[in-house]
Amino acid sequence: MIPCLSEAERASLPQGWAMVEGRDAITRGFRFADFSEAWGFMSRVALLAEAQGHHPEWFNVWNRVEITLTTHDAGGLSARDIALALAINALASP
Repeated sequence: MIPCLSEAERASLPQGWAMVEGRDAITRGFRFADFSEAWGFMSRVALLAEAQGHHPEWFNVWNRVEITLTTHDAGGLSARDIALALAINALASP
């Protein structure tokens, strides 16, 4: 089983990510110039997540993408979520 993060490990979340109220998960919102750019970003994240064996929860409307990460196998936030959040941040950087 994949272990959940300790309290000390949760103290330093990747830039832009925040804990989800009422859940053991992290979330971040992204904005893009238009739908095409947002969809392209989602496609890149999907390929990255699939390669890591991780599948984010997400929501998209036009130029906005909201991503929530939690490890269902662990029953909460794990190192896998932090690794994917860091990789997503790298994709989102100009």
